[in-house]
Amino acid sequence: MWFSKTKDDIFNELKVDPLTGLSSQEAQNRLEKFGMNKLKGKPKKSLFSLLLSQLKDMLIYVLLGAAVITIFINEYVDAIIILMVVLLNAVIGVVQESKAEKAVEALQQMTTPRSLVRRDGEVKEINSEEVVPGDIVILDAGRYVPADLRLIESANLQIEESALTGESVPADKNSLKLFNDPKTPIGDAANMAFMSTLATYGRGEGVVVATAMDTEIGKIAKILDEDTDEMTPLQKRLDELGRILGFIAIGICVLIFIVALIQKRDLFEMFLTAISLAVAAIPEGLAAIVAIVLALGVTRMSKINAIVKKLPAVETLGSVNIICSDKTGTLTQNRMTVVKQYTYHKLTNIPSADSLLSADGDEADLIKSLVLCSDATYENGQGTGDPTEVALIVLGERFQLTKAALGARHKRISEFPFDSDRKLMSTLNEEAAGYRVHTKGAIDNLLKISTTALVNGQKVPLTEELKADYLKKTEEMSDAALRVLGVAFKDTDTVLAPDAMEKDLTIIGLVGMIDPPRLEVKASIMEAKLAGITPIMITGDHKNTAVAIAKELGIADSIEQSLTGAEIDEIPEDVFSSKINEYRVFARVSPEHKVKIVRAFKSHGNIVSMTGDGVNDAPSLKYADIGVAMGITGTDVAKGASDMILTDDNFTTIVNAIEEGRNIYNNIKKAVIFLLSCNLGEVVTILTSILFFWPVPLLPTQILWINLITDSLPAIALGVDPGDKDVMKKNPRSPKESFFAKGAGLRAIIGGLLIGILTLAAFYFGLAEHGYHLNSAQIPEEVMTYSRTMSFVVLAASQLMYSLTMRNPSKSIFQVGIFSNLYLVGAIIVGFILQLGVISIPFLANAFKVHNLSLRDWGIVLVFALIPLAVNEIIKIFMRMAEKKEDQ
Repeated sequence: MWFSKTKDDIFNELKVDPLTGLSSQEAQNRLEKFGMNKLKGKPKKSLFSLLLSQLKDMLIYVLLGAAVITIFINEYVDAIIILMVVLLNAVIGVVQESKAEKAVEALQQMTTPRSLVRRDGEVKEINSEEVVPGDIVILDAGRYVPADLRLIESANLQIEESALTGESVPADKNSLKLFNDPKTPIGDAANMAFMSTLATYGRGEGVVVATAMDTEIGKIAKILDEDTDEMTPLQKRLDELGRILGFIAIGICVLIFIVALIQKRDLFEMFLTAISLAVAAIPEGLAAIVAIVLALGVTRMSKINAIVKKLPAVETLGSVNIICSDKTGTLTQNRMTVVKQYTYHKLTNIPSADSLLSADGDEADLIKSLVLCSDATYENGQGTGDPTEVALIVLGERFQLTKAALGARHKRISEFPFDSDRKLMSTLNEEAAGYRVHTKGAIDNLLKISTTALVNGQKVPLTEELKADYLKKTEEMSDAALRVLGVAFKDTDTVLAPDAMEKDLTIIGLVGMIDPPRLEVKASIMEAKLAGITPIMITGDHKNTAVAIAKELGIADSIEQSLTGAEIDEIPEDVFSSKINEYRVFARVSPEHKVKIVRAFKSHGNIVSMTGDGVNDAPSLKYADIGVAMGITGTDVAKGASDMILTDDNFTTIVNAIEEGRNIYNNIKKAVIFLLSCNLGEVVTILTSILFFWPVPLLPTQILWINLITDSLPAIALGVDPGDKDVMKKNPRSPKESFFAKGAGLRAIIGGLLIGILTLAAFYFGLAEHGYHLNSAQIPEEVMTYSRTMSFVVLAASQLMYSLTMRNPSKSIFQVGIFSNLYLVGAIIVGFILQLGVISIPFLANAFKVHNLSLRDWGIVLVFALIPLAVNEIIKIFMRMAEKKEDQ
């Protein structure tokens, strides 16, 4: 481990002189040996391979088989319709998937284009892709780190590593430190700088120890490159359904041929009938309808600030029962904020609102020193510099002690910059009668160099009692996960040298700051818990800080519910997985730990969502069932690896998206059960007529028309049904739950049987109207046409009306509201118009072998069509009565 080796050991190992750097020739040799310093990704899938991947589905196979058979029997129109459905589904999938795999590309774009290196004894600016192991790299504020470096020099160097470690405060770097523990976390390796992080303060030099895929960020890229795509619950359900329907279709065909042989029917006629039954058994429009419903759901979710990149992720989010959330920027505001200030015997809580405050006496002196002893700026709501110092300037703004005004009155004469050993910073500023030293930093260090304290505007000796008081308040703030800074000053008549500033100071007080939780997150977490969802915090921050935030938000109750990355490493993987449900907070974790945590939760059958914004979140975003990236603060890497992006970085949006996802799944389920009920009705109609040696009431073209046209519009309308207001009062759906759970299968069977029986009844009515019955030997063509028209229209009308009762499994159509889904009302009206057009427009009537009906016939059709609706509504009454008894 490079952080445990001395500088001389590293120079010897990498064969480089730090004063001259590598020679140009040696750099070229190493470039040829190690390759370019850029991240690599797996080859992109071609458009053709993406298209083929969309066709790997049992339901698609069955549809393609049906298309081949229909071409074979010269039913070209049917074949074209089926193929169009398959193609539409594939195109929608390709468009979504082609946007999804961009994580490694984003990682590549994060590498800085130019770097300062020492070669041939000179400092040169080169393309960062040409940096090689052994190069001496020069860093200064504002420059990205081009590769992993072992620092050899550091002067007040601070590096922003939040994207890699999750910490909101830049890390202090010290080239002199050594770390002998091989498990030292990335965030604690103060003598290292990592690729794609940003130097924010000071300067430094480092020797390149790893480039490209060997860097820490390169390891993340490797994880992202692994092929770990899994089927979502929706894909699994549809695949399972497709297999079932495929086997049913095959079984029906075999059954028909057996019946045909027994009944000695014409085999070719039975072959055609078998095709019609296979068509009846399979809802040809199902794949396309589900894709359309998901696409419409994606559009709806974009309006609530959630952009979904993969269609099935909409439904997956609805079944999530574990949300693993990054802390910084997701649960918190990603900005340090002063929340407490203390002068002797006076503790003040700073309100979170942005209202202006006032200060006088010791408090005014405290804030004045903090503002003047800062290099940060803050203008028009935007700060630059170290987040801690920005927080101090913002504090001054709140108390109307702005840096601009104070700086104009008290010009800075000299300074003693922050040093990680002293842990102090001092400035010398003009005063009316001389000069004043303002010092801030670690309170224990300040107490060592102070002799007096400011109490009620008077300087008093710094007694042991006073020291104990300040240390006690510091401890209390630290226990509350606050970062504490002490403040002191000294008046002088002369300009002091920097090393003379920090002597005989006067302690003013303390301030405590924290990266505060987002205001709306606590309520969102409560709502998530009520919905049966467990929120988990995963962060690179320190354990005490993480637990304090988790307690405040209601994620955890005690520190016993937390683990650090180092503690995770000590636990065997099987034990860790078995105890994973005991923990709510994971602190000081690496990217590998995050993946391990997600896997542990998934091993218990949970559907896991991971939210995050940094590069360090990308692997776990990809391994989770659904990864949710932040759109504002999120890196391109996180966005590329995620399934969904929140455009407002608001945790509340996640909860809203989960509600939307649940409703979308319920809507898809309604559409699927509706289609299966309709298709079962068609199967019952045809199979019954064959088994009893009756004439077949429906032709294959008529079934296709109903399946692809008449059924599809109500199915899509059900797919965009307004959400159930009570959906978040229920636990998440089990990922193993079938489409047919909770009585859905029984409803589909009852509906299908009713539709099938009524279609047969309409066919029988048509024959009886002309004096024939089902077992008549010779039935004239015109009588058959009339009877088939009646069964054809009754089948379509009963399915259209039945869609109204499918909107809710237990609430009546009046409780739901007949006109609360105008799309469905419109679909039913359009369906009737299309059906009227088919039987009344001559060329369509001839194509479908039907003819027009009289008003009397239409009246009979409507009576028949309302029966399945009425029966299902009666069943719902008994269901509601049963639910009331259970509640009592």
